[in-house]
Amino acid sequence: MSYDNFKTLNVTTDRGVAFVTISHGELNLLDMDMLTDLDRLGRTIEQDEAIKVMVLASANPDFFVAHADLNTVFSLPSAPDPRDEKLGFVNQVFDRLRTSAKVSIAKIEGRARGGGSELALACDMRFGTLGKAVLGQPEVGVGIIPGAGGTVRLPRLIGQGRALEVILGCGDIPADVAERYGYINRALPAAEIDYFVTSLAIRIASFPPEAIAAAKASVCKAASFEDQLNFEEVAFLKAVHSEPAKRRMAAALTMGMQTTAMEKCCFTHIWSPLAGV
Repeated sequence: MSYDNFKTLNVTTDRGVAFVTISHGELNLLDMDMLTDLDRLGRTIEQDEAIKVMVLASANPDFFVAHADLNTVFSLPSAPDPRDEKLGFVNQVFDRLRTSAKVSIAKIEGRARGGGSELALACDMRFGTLGKAVLGQPEVGVGIIPGAGGTVRLPRLIGQGRALEVILGCGDIPADVAERYGYINRALPAAEIDYFVTSLAIRIASFPPEAIAAAKASVCKAASFEDQLNFEEVAFLKAVHSEPAKRRMAAALTMGMQTTAMEKCCFTHIWSPLAGV
């Protein structure tokens, strides 16, 4: 299988593991280029019998994926387009990680907010670096809601109350708290995370693929997951086109959102300037 010619990803393979490194500008913003690459990557791995596990990481030490590109969000329709498929494109790309017989692991060493958090949530496992990894769902702060599975996957992981704290509070969740909540599997020191994740991935990949697939399918079986994702998609697109969201997203961009300096700030404290917008 060929893992060349991606715009936003670099892929190497070793002992049944595909090591995928996100490399897309200063912030690793989730846009159509990255989604297209993730779609092709997922389809390719599905067909590659030599690959049993995928590890998703970032070349940028500060950002796993900062969040979805707001300029891409601005261009979305006000309601889902008619389709024959059960899910829309973004949810197809992300949910393939859940339904695939292959195992996906997110190694988070920087910020993973919004769509970056949702990409990590779509993976089977998540590991974060202590003192470095930060997760969050800040969408409500700009007048929208998570639109790629955040309101569906996060409550299943950490419970309704904590999910509402994360989604409505719009604050940063550091790795140690994320581990305690169940947002990530483990928070590991920077000197240990590479060895731990790589060893785990290679160990899993050493097992029979039929057993891996059967165990994952049994653990991940869920009813009406697609219906929940579609409900969220409709609510997200409606929110994107609301006047408060348009004002707040535009104001956030004016304030410097999607610049490195702004994205490195603690999101817990950036919402006050938007209070009157």
